[in-house]
Amino acid sequence: MPDSVVTLDGGLSNALEDRGHDLSSDLWTARLLLDDPGEIAAVHEAYYRAGADVATTASYQASVPGLVAAGLERTRAEAVIRASVTVARDTRDRLADELGRPLLVAASVGPYGAYLADGSEYRGRYGVSARVLRDFHAPRLELLAAAGPDLLAVETVPDADEAEVLVSLLADLGLPAWFSYAVAGDATRAGQPLTAAYDVVAGCEPLVAVGVNCSSPYDVGGALAAARTATGLPGVAYPNLGEAWDAERHAWTGAPEYDVALASGWVAAGAAYVGGCCRVGPGLIGELRARLSGRG
Repeated sequence: MPDSVVTLDGGLSNALEDRGHDLSSDLWTARLLLDDPGEIAAVHEAYYRAGADVATTASYQASVPGLVAAGLERTRAEAVIRASVTVARDTRDRLADELGRPLLVAASVGPYGAYLADGSEYRGRYGVSARVLRDFHAPRLELLAAAGPDLLAVETVPDADEAEVLVSLLADLGLPAWFSYAVAGDATRAGQPLTAAYDVVAGCEPLVAVGVNCSSPYDVGGALAAARTATGLPGVAYPNLGEAWDAERHAWTGAPEYDVALASGWVAAGAAYVGGCCRVGPGLIGELRARLSGRG
């Protein structure tokens, strides 16, 4: 297994729930940025100590419109989004010398559907214009970039139409980023063929990796192959535990599928960044780190 593979963290929400937090509000993990940012820092620390090289910020579902709808003034909402990066950076800086390896912070940029909090990030096809998507994403990208992450994690994108808006904004911003679709089989969650979907992000200069997240572990290999063919870039792969999200019940259903033994195949398919998403916790990330470093 090559030494250059970067180990990503796992799911923030499940790790917070394991610490006793109720994340049933529309703000999801972003609620803790308001109520108890120290708990978010504790999860970042747990992942770093488990072997993750990257902490992904609690900004996936954090947006100015969403925070304003929750009762915050706009300036406070903007400060909360920036704080997601600050919490992760402070944790990284506190641990870097002790852990003795480079630690990174990736600012999470979730899709428009995450703001809607109705499960539509797993479906796409929001029924809004490209202008609406651009007006939603641009301010948040600028706020996150200004807070000084090492890179952006543009993740769980279900729809190639949204990807088209995002890559244009990323090109303007110029900050290093990875881009990952949520997929089902050989299509995006919105049903577009992956070959065409990854063509949309080809040629976006700030991208350092392209791939897949929050999808079945068994759909990762095909997505990585399509991404590599379309873009020529290193891959990023961080599937969920393999369960399905029931938006009405706000619960995960189905059987776990995540097996760190699959990581060898993901790396062989070009993945240079490998981790986990929903329901993958520090324990599995520790096992993944051992596998990627040849100790497991």
